[in-house]
Amino acid sequence: MLQVQPTGSVPAETARIAHQVFPKGNRYLNLRDELGSIYSDHDFAALFPTHGQPAQCPWRLALVSVMQFAEDLSDRQAAEAVRTRIDWKYALGLELTDPGFDFSVLSEFRTRLLTGNHEEQILNILLARLKERGWLKSGAKQRTDSTHILAAIRNLNRLESVG
Repeated sequence: MLQVQPTGSVPAETARIAHQVFPKGNRYLNLRDELGSIYSDHDFAALFPTHGQPAQCPWRLALVSVMQFAEDLSDRQAAEAVRTRIDWKYALGLELTDPGFDFSVLSEFRTRLLTGNHEEQILNILLARLKERGWLKSGAKQRTDSTHILAAIRNLNRLESVG
């Protein structure tokens, strides 16, 4: 069940510590400062049932998926980064004490995207935000061959299952 959560702002303590640790910023602080939260739970509402067990916040899972891909991390490594990295907590708008989530949630989220034929939604939303900011030219194609991405996801899922 999806319980829509507002994207909100970065908690004050998280922002204070993040800016102390990264006085010149880093890519995730800059991402959050320049683009905000990028995604919202409403973007993924069609992927979740209206009743049942509460789901993790989809806008955060989408952003974690982007950051995971950017750093070539496994699901376990990405979940660990959410738990331990100040810059990730800042980008995700989490309290420093937030315990994160189990790594299997990322695989479940990707499965929902693929099952609902929404696999390009994360990329399309990001591209739209970049276009709004004038960082991409209108009319240009911004796509990637998803074959290697799907193969990498399949391998990660198999490795996680073996583990």
